[in-house]
Amino acid sequence: MLFDTHAHYDAEQFDQDREAVLAGLPARGVSLVVNPGCDVPTSRAAVELAHAWPFLYAAVGYHPENCAPYDPAELDLFRSWAGDSKVVAIGEIGLDYYWEENPPKEHQRRVFRDQMALAEELDLPVIVHDREAHADSLAVVREFPRVRGVFHCFSGSAEMARELVKLGWMISFTGVLTYKNARKAIEAAQAVPLEHIMIETDSPYMAPVPHRGERNDSGYVRHVCEKLAEIKGLSFEDCARITLENGKRFYGIP
Repeated sequence: MLFDTHAHYDAEQFDQDREAVLAGLPARGVSLVVNPGCDVPTSRAAVELAHAWPFLYAAVGYHPENCAPYDPAELDLFRSWAGDSKVVAIGEIGLDYYWEENPPKEHQRRVFRDQMALAEELDLPVIVHDREAHADSLAVVREFPRVRGVFHCFSGSAEMARELVKLGWMISFTGVLTYKNARKAIEAAQAVPLEHIMIETDSPYMAPVPHRGERNDSGYVRHVCEKLAEIKGLSFEDCARITLENGKRFYGIP
């Protein structure tokens, strides 16, 4: 069975058929999914969805694109939700320097640090979004050596992946591994030891080949697993088992 460690079922792209998609996942070989929030409303929705589906877990946090306006007092909401047994991480947090209209870089770094501190306080892992902000993301991570986490939808270099592994962090790969221009992602996957790898869809985005351009869902994590198995010289079954075990260990899921 497969573990999709990052999917957004609170997204509006699932408004018409959310229940049908989620109900169909076990039959498609998906046994676990983590749904991270991106702000207060989506974090609340992630927690509610996690309670509606036994195989679904939640994370709560501010995505860098959604971190303004920001009231530090709202961290108390994340703190309270984090006490829920179905909440397994602080996330999706991090830095995104790609879009000019995103909040200012210094503001993003402040919110990132505040949430890293919250994760340290609560002894929870973090889910980090890093887009065009590799050096600053790694610098913030190094400020919190007691926090463990995963760089989701990893887009950095093989060298950066090795640095994160040295810090004890996990690396998660999406359907990008299946794209024709995926050389950088494949090199990173080759560099990371299997015990530090997880797989995800980032649904409803980033659909893998042969579904690129379609709405993504957790059933397509199979294609990520197939490609990773090919890169690592494993059977599909072994790759699925290892990444499932890695995800359960990382998130503390029984």
